[in-house]
Amino acid sequence: MGADIHRHRGTRAIQRMVEYAPSTGGLALWVQHRDQPDLPGHPAPLVTTDGQSVRYGAGFERLPLPLQTGLVAHEVLHIALRHPQRLQALQQRRGDVDLRLFTTCADAIVNSALDHLPWLELPQGSVRLDQLLATALGGSHPVETALLEWDVERLYDAMDDRQSAETSRGRSGEGRRGGAGAGERPHSGRGGGANAQPQAGGGPQPDAEAGAAPTRLDGPRAARARQLGASIIEDLQPGVGGPEDPEHQAAESRAWSERIQRAHAGDGAYSMLRSLMADLPRTRTPWEQVLRVQLTRSLSRKRDVSWSRPARSYLANQGRAGPHRRMPFEPGHMPAKAAPRLVIVIDVSGSIADTLLERFAREVASITRRLETPMTLVIGDQRVQRVADFEPGACDLRGLQFTGGGGTDFTPLLEEANRHDPDLTVVLTDLEGPARFRPRAPVLWAVPEAHRDAVAPFGRLLVLA
Repeated sequence: MGADIHRHRGTRAIQRMVEYAPSTGGLALWVQHRDQPDLPGHPAPLVTTDGQSVRYGAGFERLPLPLQTGLVAHEVLHIALRHPQRLQALQQRRGDVDLRLFTTCADAIVNSALDHLPWLELPQGSVRLDQLLATALGGSHPVETALLEWDVERLYDAMDDRQSAETSRGRSGEGRRGGAGAGERPHSGRGGGANAQPQAGGGPQPDAEAGAAPTRLDGPRAARARQLGASIIEDLQPGVGGPEDPEHQAAESRAWSERIQRAHAGDGAYSMLRSLMADLPRTRTPWEQVLRVQLTRSLSRKRDVSWSRPARSYLANQGRAGPHRRMPFEPGHMPAKAAPRLVIVIDVSGSIADTLLERFAREVASITRRLETPMTLVIGDQRVQRVADFEPGACDLRGLQFTGGGGTDFTPLLEEANRHDPDLTVVLTDLEGPARFRPRAPVLWAVPEAHRDAVAPFGRLLVLA
């Protein structure tokens, strides 16, 4: 019994992966593997992943070893490429991401990276990248070229041409549920998800539940992609392990990208990856870290020069540079008496999500408390509507109401900010409006992800993703 304590249902498949591709197959050793118990009347799915672990149902052991190997390799690449976490990030930015459509895109990339290997088998009906592109977009897309060109976000953008039911009135087709999540019902006509070997099914189904998000209907590309992926195993379960903090996300993305590249180089011609893909995890410095560094640099207390007392080095040398030579007087330093001041300008004509505003407020409050920095809040659109002063760490931006729409002129807002003589001005906005005044202090424009391509008139742009 003790010899089997570390075994799980995927053990034989992992041994086969490491035997044929020691380095890339060894990526499975960085992943947690768990056996999922069956519940009464609800057998566990064959295989699923939440981005951290691979979970096996009882039916997994009854599959042939080559198919087991293909499924484990498939799930390990989902984790290595961080597809569940990237799905959550995409949903945070957009609010509406079709789970099944995203899974089809992610599967197409992973399957195309693996299907050149003769020692593993992928499930019947698995989607390939070149097949998905040809079906949904038309034309010829060689798989080697496609893997070097398409990442999962760009592929999903190309497939997702869904429209709301109101704008699509009169079109044929069926609706879908708006959000994506771990508990979202599958869009295929079959039940049971990955509980059994997948069978071909129908298209999207309408969701008539009370309180469901507005129905969106498939456009031609989404409909063709959904039909092609009707028989895929619904294995992505994003959010099961809870959201990661931005710093941890960046560190994990960097670590997995390095592991994949080292493993691919180590296996050479025997690599489990057809080629290094465009879909490698991206490492992006979290905006919270950028904001923290920028505010700390600008708001830290700076020392003032004091001519009333000499520097310590001058005293240590007794004012002399030798027995007969005197040194010129070297002034000392003393802490600055005035505390640095931060001004935050809120453009209420913009549209900032409540969750994003809460994260922004938490970061600002933490930094101003630690640096003992008072803060002035300037709220307005074409004119200044409100000015409020806060003690260090006492600012609360979460109760603000953003009306959306309307015109914006940053000129009076920046002029008001400049009157408070700040050491740094942060403007929370969508950057849609003129700025005909430039304050003396540096300006940091904080914009949501939807406006990342906006051009700042001066200062630095920070994208709140």
